[in-house]
Amino acid sequence: MTAAETALAAGPVAPRPAHRDANVLRWLAAYTASLIGDSVYFVALAWSAQKVAGPAEVGLVMAAGAFPRALLMLGGGVAADRFGVRRIVLGSDAVRCFLILAVAAGVAVTAPALWILVALALAFGAVDALFVPAVGALPPRITTPDQLARVTGMRTLSMRVSQISGPPLGGLAMGLGGAPAAFAVAGALFALSLPLLLTVRLRPLNVPDVGDAADVRSDPPAPAGAWQDLLGGLHYLRRHPLIGPLIAVIAISELGLTGTLNVGMILLNGERGWGPSGYGWIISGFGAGATVGAVLLTVAGRLPRAGLTLAGTLLVGCVGAAAIALVPALPLAVALAAAVGLAMGVCGTLANALVQTAADPAYLGRVTSVVMLTSVGLAPMSYPVVGAAIGAWGSAPVFVGCGVFGSVGVVVALAYGTVRRAELPGSRPRPSKT
Repeated sequence: MTAAETALAAGPVAPRPAHRDANVLRWLAAYTASLIGDSVYFVALAWSAQKVAGPAEVGLVMAAGAFPRALLMLGGGVAADRFGVRRIVLGSDAVRCFLILAVAAGVAVTAPALWILVALALAFGAVDALFVPAVGALPPRITTPDQLARVTGMRTLSMRVSQISGPPLGGLAMGLGGAPAAFAVAGALFALSLPLLLTVRLRPLNVPDVGDAADVRSDPPAPAGAWQDLLGGLHYLRRHPLIGPLIAVIAISELGLTGTLNVGMILLNGERGWGPSGYGWIISGFGAGATVGAVLLTVAGRLPRAGLTLAGTLLVGCVGAAAIALVPALPLAVALAAAVGLAMGVCGTLANALVQTAADPAYLGRVTSVVMLTSVGLAPMSYPVVGAAIGAWGSAPVFVGCGVFGSVGVVVALAYGTVRRAELPGSRPRPSKT
């Protein structure tokens, strides 16, 4: 028997797990390099602004990039669907690389003027509005649907690696060579990601079985303008029985918990007198928990009853976030932060995997742009509200209130049968044989 006949007799070959797939690993390396470059860029931008401006101007520089990113994010999703995610990812990453290296060369010969830093932040934010939806829509194009949860877990690990390694690398570059060196390191990391992205192969998309949403199909949209594409994407989200409710759950949980875990945690730490080291321990606990959650999903690849697991982990995260302000000792706060990180890491990974497996390929970029807008656009709007509320009433009632608000997402998830019964591809229990 020939080798080909032997292979046919053995049946179909099982797909390679994502963490052993060279194509996925090339994408992961490129994505990690790009994320670390982002972290180094923000360090360089912040320290450069601090050297030439006062606190108010530093805040202006750091916030400048958020406005074009939020305003143009939905347009970035339209561009990804119209022109292809590969083209947008490569083009926007190349532009980011050029911008950073040009600024590095500029500040090497002259002091970094405030207007240059503001212009850089605005331009970088505008390009990010193209890059973020496109890169977020890549995972379904590089792996099979049954491996998407594993790839999403690997993506979360990549984000944690960048958060841990990026700021120290940026600080080291600033210490050794000042702003030019830090911007150059960020540009070099973006440049490193480009050849890796060029080698990533994309696969054709189809819509797998995702429970009650499996029958949702959309015919390819007729050629139309960008505005019609945007409205068509929003209409698609509104009528989709799974993606629409899932995005509502994501938005509610982000608005309820993001401000609490960022701004609120700093103010709580000040109230308790735990000091900078205490704040560092709490944030490290949260990061460690989220990393463990990402590792679990990377190893397991999928979880049964994904919709119910999502709702349960979101509830644990909301209860844990509310309880952090009620415990008197730092070790308990760190333990709770780790539990919140673990729960929210699993919840966020499942939510993104379900959205991407359920989305029609023709709308994937626009769907991803709306998901990202809820986290990087809408969630930071809660920061001043949380800060003002804690100033008026103290940390404990605000933490509890935000936890209750985030729990509304649990109610929404359980109220919609499409979310409650949602399954990732390959996770549904096999029917018993009779």
